[in-house]
Amino acid sequence: MQKGGSKILTGVKYVYLIFFFALLSGLFYPIIERGASTNGVIMGVIILFIGLAGALCLYKAGTSDKRQRTYLIAGFVILAISLLLVFAAAGRL
Repeated sequence: MQKGGSKILTGVKYVYLIFFFALLSGLFYPIIERGASTNGVIMGVIILFIGLAGALCLYKAGTSDKRQRTYLIAGFVILAISLLLVFAAAGRL
């Protein structure tokens, strides 16, 4: 019975992350402003998930013994890509 509970908990975790990232990306702005597009919100959620993947790689670098260097390099590369996407979305690149 515990396996089913952990699957439900995992699903709730991901729904919570998607909802939190959508709110963080400005979900209510297109709802309030009639002419606004939701493309910015979708792009913001994608950028935040890419940044989260980079942060998870950095976390794994701190906890892993075997592939610490690989996780460290991958984490910083993914975070750099996320930062470049933020600048591209803001129109400063």
